[in-house]
Amino acid sequence: MTIPFTVIIPARYQSSRLPAKPLADIGGKPMIQWVVEKALASGAKRVIVATDDERIETAVKDFGGEVCMTSVDHNSGTERLAEVCDTYDIHADEIIVNVQGDEPLIPSENISQVAENLAAATEASMSTLAVKIDEIGEVFNPNSVKVLTDKNGYALYFSRASIPYDRDGFKVSPVQKILDCYLRHVGIYAYRVKFIKEYIAQEPSQLENIEALEQLRVLWHGQKIHVAVCANTPPAGVDTPEDLERVREHVKSMEI
Repeated sequence: MTIPFTVIIPARYQSSRLPAKPLADIGGKPMIQWVVEKALASGAKRVIVATDDERIETAVKDFGGEVCMTSVDHNSGTERLAEVCDTYDIHADEIIVNVQGDEPLIPSENISQVAENLAAATEASMSTLAVKIDEIGEVFNPNSVKVLTDKNGYALYFSRASIPYDRDGFKVSPVQKILDCYLRHVGIYAYRVKFIKEYIAQEPSQLENIEALEQLRVLWHGQKIHVAVCANTPPAGVDTPEDLERVREHVKSMEI
């Protein structure tokens, strides 16, 4: 199934752990260019970088990308998406895929997958992806967001905690194995324009604030999120200088 969708990539210059992250050089290209090229290869009808920084705007224009300048007052990437949808007057029923600007190695097929999943999951307000967890340490890592789904692939809950808690298995020290139901959430989302506008008008929930996870607002308000295992397991994104060096080394190895 091929469905039309637009990719919007929120990109901020400021980052507490890695300033100027979208402009970081990777193999002779700024990081944001890598993300845009991956998004273009997904089959998206349009790819737009959303930023509030003129340096990012200039960099995107320099490599021929499309960029939309947005307000500096947004509290989240989702609010930035909503402004882009208004600026371009994108139809209320069009599917928007939110791709993070710090995912230079994101597989293009995952971008199209999340859009197609939303189109197929008629009960869902939004869709996202996850990967199987195969390392015990990741189950207990609060920086790794876990997600539980029902039998139909709709999210029950997202958490930084170890969910589900294996009452018997976790009694053993050290933990010997993990069950195949453990999933790590991957931060890519698809939603229709009308839902983006509905979402930003909703009050944040207590759960969202406690866990620092915006997607919990959706579940709190009784709406559904479809979750599927990624078609292609993505490398981790770039949050720190160490992550950036890892990606640079990966790109070098691809050139050999």
